[in-house]
Amino acid sequence: MQNIKSKQKYTKSGLLRYFLKGSVFLFVVCIAASLILTFLNTVIPKIISFTIDSVLDSEPVPTVYAPIVTALGGIDNIKQNIWIVAVIIAVIALVMLVFRYCGTFFNAHANQVLMKRMRNELFGHIQRLPMSWHSQNNTGDIIQRCTSDADTISNFVSNQLVSLVRIMLMLVLSLVFMFTANVKLAAIASSFIPVLVGASLIYFFRAHKGFKVCDEQEGVLSTYAQENLTGVRVVRAFGKERYERDKFEKQNVYYTNLWVRLEKFMALYWSLSDFIAAVQLMFIIVIGTVYCVRGELTAGKLVEFVSYNAMMIGPVRQLGRIISNLSKASVSLGRIAEVMNAEEETYGEAGPLSGDIVFDNVSFEYETGKPVLDGVSFTVPQGSTLGIIGGTGSGKSTVAELMDGLYYANGGTVTVGGKDIRDIPPATLRKNIGLLLQEGYVYSRTIAQNIGMAEETPSLDEIKTAAKTACVDGNIEEFANGYDTVVGERGVTLSGGQRQRVAIARTLIRDTPYIIFDDSLSAVDSDTDSQIRKNLRERESADGNGVTTVIISHRITTVMHADNIIVLDGGKVIESGPHEKLVASNGMYKRIYDLQMSLPDDIKEEARI
Repeated sequence: MQNIKSKQKYTKSGLLRYFLKGSVFLFVVCIAASLILTFLNTVIPKIISFTIDSVLDSEPVPTVYAPIVTALGGIDNIKQNIWIVAVIIAVIALVMLVFRYCGTFFNAHANQVLMKRMRNELFGHIQRLPMSWHSQNNTGDIIQRCTSDADTISNFVSNQLVSLVRIMLMLVLSLVFMFTANVKLAAIASSFIPVLVGASLIYFFRAHKGFKVCDEQEGVLSTYAQENLTGVRVVRAFGKERYERDKFEKQNVYYTNLWVRLEKFMALYWSLSDFIAAVQLMFIIVIGTVYCVRGELTAGKLVEFVSYNAMMIGPVRQLGRIISNLSKASVSLGRIAEVMNAEEETYGEAGPLSGDIVFDNVSFEYETGKPVLDGVSFTVPQGSTLGIIGGTGSGKSTVAELMDGLYYANGGTVTVGGKDIRDIPPATLRKNIGLLLQEGYVYSRTIAQNIGMAEETPSLDEIKTAAKTACVDGNIEEFANGYDTVVGERGVTLSGGQRQRVAIARTLIRDTPYIIFDDSLSAVDSDTDSQIRKNLRERESADGNGVTTVIISHRITTVMHADNIIVLDGGKVIESGPHEKLVASNGMYKRIYDLQMSLPDDIKEEARI
C-alpha cells in the first residue's frame, strides 16, 4: 500500500457527466425554454405567408387556419383590420421575449454552477495529488488547465451544447415546413446539406490536432510568465530582463503563429460555407421565382420558403461552428481528464503517532536510473535528535521528504513506530510531523495569519509564544503594525532569515511530536541558530515532551549537539555517531569540521557558520 487511492478512470463523456451534477436540471429548463422559443419562431413565417396570400391577395384561406380566422371575425374583417395580424405577431414576439429571458437566465445560472463545481473538484483533487505528480507537471500548465481549459468546457456546454438541441429542432421544423410548401424546391434546398456537413466534418478532424497543440503551447507560455513573475527579483538581480523578455516573446510568437495558421484554416472553412450558402440561396430564389411565374407557388409561400430556408441553412452552418468548438472542448476535456485521472493520496483520518523513525536499506530515485539514495539505514529513537550533514546532492532533503511521506522509497522501508509509512495515512503523518523546508514560504497575508495558519483557531498568545521560540518576535514588534503587518507576495517584504523564522514559528505552533529541519536555519546567523535550538530544548523540558528532532544542515555548529549524526555522500551513509566520535574518526565529518572551525570569526559571520 502506498496511500494512493485507486479510482475510477474518467472518460471524456464520463467526466463531463460528473461535472454536470447539480446543474443538469437548470440546463434542462434552459433547453425547454429554447425549444418553445424555436417553435414560436417558426410560426411567424406561416403568419406572414397567410397575410400575403389570403389577406393582401385573394388566395383561399387554408383549412388549418379556418378556425382561427373565424374566431377573428372572418377573412373580410382581417382584411379591413390588418393591424390584427401585427398584434398577433407582437404578442408572439412578447411571449418569445419571456422565454428568451428564461433561457438566458437559467443558462447563465447553470453555467456558473458548472464552473463552480469544476473549479472546486479540480482544485480539491490537485490538493490531494502526491508530490511526485506535482514534480512532473509545470505550475503554469496546471493553472492553464484549471482556468482556460475549464472556461472552454463551460462555454461549450452553456452555448454550443444547449444550442445544438435548439438547432436540431429548428432544422427538423424548417425541413418539414419546406417540404409542405414545395417538395421540389425543398429537395433542391436540402441537397446542399450533405455538402455543408461534409465540409464541417473535414474541418473538425483537421482542426482537432491544431487546437491541441495550441492548448499545450498556451500552457508553456503560462509557465514562462508564472516563473518569471515569481522569480522577478532574481531576474532583476542578474539583469536578465531582456533575456527573459526575448524568451517569452519567442514562445509568444510561436504560439501566435500556431493560432494564425489555425485561423487561416478556419477562415477558409467559413468562407467556403458562406459561398455554398450563397449559391444555395441563389438557386432557391431563382427557381422559386420561376415556380411563382408558372403558378406552382404563391408569393406568400415563396417568402415562407425563403424564411424557412434561412432557418435551415443557419443551423447547418452553425453545426460547423459547434463542431469547431466541440474540437476545442474535446481537447480541454482531455487535458482536464489527465489531471482528474491522476491517483490521489488516501488521506484518511489523522491519529496519534509515536515511536522510532527507522530507515532500513532505503533506496530512492526521482528518475529511473538516477539513484539519489542507495542502501541508507539509520534509526532515530523517539525523543532523540538526529543531525544529517553532507554535500550538495548527497540526498539530505530526500531523506526529509521520505520521512514525511511526500515520496515513497523505491527500495527498503521507512517506518515510524514500527509501521511502514506506506500504511500510515498521510493525514496522520502531516499532523504529527512538522517539516521545515529551506525555503520558508510565506503567503501574502498578515504575519499573524502566516504563523497561525497551521491551526484552525490559534490565539494571539499562542502565535506570540511560537514567534518567541523562533526568535522572530522582536523583529515583528519593530514593524509599524506588528503581527498585523501584511507581507508581500511570497514574503518579499521580509528578509530571508525572517521568512525562515516565521516558517519555523508556523510549525512550532502545532506542537508536533516530530520536527524535521531541512536546512531551515541556513539564512540565520550562528547566534540566532544557537538561540533557536536552545529555546526548543527549553520548550521540550517545560512541556515534558520528548520531541523527535531531525536537523539537516551544512553547518557543523547546527548539528554538533545532536544525539547522533550521519554523514551522507553520494546517497550513502559513510559515517554515523555523536560529534565527539566523528571528530575523532578523522573522516569527512572531521574535514568539514576543521575547515569550518578554522575560518576567522569575521568570515564565519559572513558565511553564517
